[in-house]
Amino acid sequence: MSSLRFEALAESRKRVPATIEESGKRSELFGQQVFNEERMLQFLTKEAFEKVKSAIFQGSKIDRKIADQVAEGMKAWALSMGATHYTHWFQPLTGSTAEKHDAFFDILPDGRAMEKFDGGQLVQQEPDASSFPSGGIRNTFEARGYTAWDPTSPAFIYKTTLCIPTIFVAYTGEALDNKAPLLRALHAVDEAATGVAQYFDKNVRKVHATLGWEQEYFLVDKALAQSRLDIPMTGRTLVGNAAAKGQQLDDHYFGVIPSRALSFMSDLEKQCTKLGIPVKTRHNEVAPNQFEIASVFEEANLSIDHNLLLMDVMEVIADKHNFTVLFHEKPFAGINGSGKHNNWSLATDTGVNLLSPGSTPMKNLQFLTFFVNTIKAVDTYEELLRSSIASASNDYRLGANEAPPSIMSIFIGKQLSDVLDELEGVSKGKLSPQEKTELKLNVVGKIPEILLDNTDRNRTSPFAFTGNKFEMRGVGSKTNCAKPMTVLNTIVARQLTEFKKEVDALIDKKNLKKDEAVFNVLREYIKTSKRIRFDGDGYGEEWQDDARRRKLSNNKNTPEALKVLTSKDSVALFKNMGVMSEVELKAHQEVELESYTLHLQIEGRVLGEMVYGNIIPSAIRYQNLLLENIKGLKDVYGAIHEKVAEGQLNLLEQIGEHIMEIKKLTDKMTEARKSANKLSAINKKASAYCDNVKPYFETIRIQSDKLEKLISDDLWPITKYRELLFAK
Repeated sequence: MSSLRFEALAESRKRVPATIEESGKRSELFGQQVFNEERMLQFLTKEAFEKVKSAIFQGSKIDRKIADQVAEGMKAWALSMGATHYTHWFQPLTGSTAEKHDAFFDILPDGRAMEKFDGGQLVQQEPDASSFPSGGIRNTFEARGYTAWDPTSPAFIYKTTLCIPTIFVAYTGEALDNKAPLLRALHAVDEAATGVAQYFDKNVRKVHATLGWEQEYFLVDKALAQSRLDIPMTGRTLVGNAAAKGQQLDDHYFGVIPSRALSFMSDLEKQCTKLGIPVKTRHNEVAPNQFEIASVFEEANLSIDHNLLLMDVMEVIADKHNFTVLFHEKPFAGINGSGKHNNWSLATDTGVNLLSPGSTPMKNLQFLTFFVNTIKAVDTYEELLRSSIASASNDYRLGANEAPPSIMSIFIGKQLSDVLDELEGVSKGKLSPQEKTELKLNVVGKIPEILLDNTDRNRTSPFAFTGNKFEMRGVGSKTNCAKPMTVLNTIVARQLTEFKKEVDALIDKKNLKKDEAVFNVLREYIKTSKRIRFDGDGYGEEWQDDARRRKLSNNKNTPEALKVLTSKDSVALFKNMGVMSEVELKAHQEVELESYTLHLQIEGRVLGEMVYGNIIPSAIRYQNLLLENIKGLKDVYGAIHEKVAEGQLNLLEQIGEHIMEIKKLTDKMTEARKSANKLSAINKKASAYCDNVKPYFETIRIQSDKLEKLISDDLWPITKYRELLFAK
């Protein structure tokens, strides 16, 4: 094993950056492999084009005749681009994407061959659903699941395959994926936000939830990553002593991008541009060999599809450049983990960002309306929002000193807090002329000015307002954004629905003017949601005590966080908003708990294999060398050899103690795992893994890392942190 480490090191040192040819302007490459509006105009009939546009913007249905026309045009374009196959590209509850390729090729009755693709194949497919997680929605022998075309996300060509974004549902109609609930949530927030936006602009007919993600990741030389057992199997390092130099000098963040990494990024961006993924920003992150790529804002559904496609493409491009890309939230102990900040806002079909102040008091009142309602939604459903970012891998990151804590709170900055404090004092009922003037000119009217220098300083807040959007920072780098975006848009939709009811009641029953009614309702929301606003760093016992006093939840691990999914309030929320049924919620909860359990089970098995297969044997080999040395000294020095060999004897004793301790801990972990595996209820099994198995991971790691420091470098079999993190 140690020879594999040194062979990998030798191979990594031979690497040179690949040469990437830059061809043309980025704008000229953008969307070349996407069946976008330009291609639709070229390959579809006018009738088909108008129907697809109507489906995208009004949600209207496409009949079979039009579907056949669209399929014919799509096939003609795909074949002209060199595609040979097509696939329904979907998001099962595994957290990644799935696809089954079918050739355009078919045989006619007379034996001749032809390329075939019709409306039926475009609109719906029937993949075998038996091996995908379903949370008990259907039995294994009931394998039918259906993928259905999502026209709001354009088809694209990846390699030689036409990929058609779809939802994935069971035979009985329940969602078996992350996209179907997302689309329902986006529809709910569209309806609710449009109704509220029309208070301020009657021309608004549709509101889009928008998303801009920031994808963090690590790059590790492929040979070095494959020289270890844990990285390929778990996505993270289960053992490893910290390198003498980590991130303490702050010299990697925004530093010069290493040549090999820059070559990878250039290749990645070129491929992304052709696929219509609007990546814009790239830079070094805080930890060594950690980087970030970020996109411009898009409609949320499309943005999420693009993020999932990006992650697929990244793995392919990384392999081409002899890298392994790590999306795990905490692949290395002692240095920063990776997140995926979700920058969310709402935008009207008239081109207005509803979370951006405007040039008039009325536009600023519109901003305040959506701003305060979002705060109120997060305050009401903070525990549910926390559940949307829960996973086995993200548990290692949340609460570390570079990541948001597991307690949800909102940072808005002092200036906006002052504005809300002023609004809290608004009179109940009708406003006096003086109060109206004061509010509109000196409070609401000045919002754009105070936001000019109100950039967010708190980089660890779980949910922060950053000028014209809210940034959800707890999302893990591996997470499908659809999960937090489904919850966020659902709770905001619910809140805006309630807001409109209350405002309309004040207008109709209390004869208040519209702006007076809005101020009155916002005042109450500001009061009742005050507990969620927090400007501190969110760490330490002091904040946990404060959060307890505020009655904020503190679900520190995934099994705790997921309990809320099937609470009475959660079931009512998702049902009333038409996003998920109780059956679907229970299924999602069960799938998440099973995934959590399986991840920890795999980590425990791999860790045990490393201890018995690599760590203990290398420690014993070094012990034998020490024993030979001590024996030789005894032969030379006789009775006084103990004085001469004092250091060796001490080292021998230390190694023996660590071997004994690591074996004892590993055996206990194995027994705890066996006990957990006997439990049939998935919630109990997940809790058993969390409480009884996972704690051993850290104590075993401590013993391993101590052995790594004591054993001769040439005998240590596992590639070290200094090699993984500083190989260029």
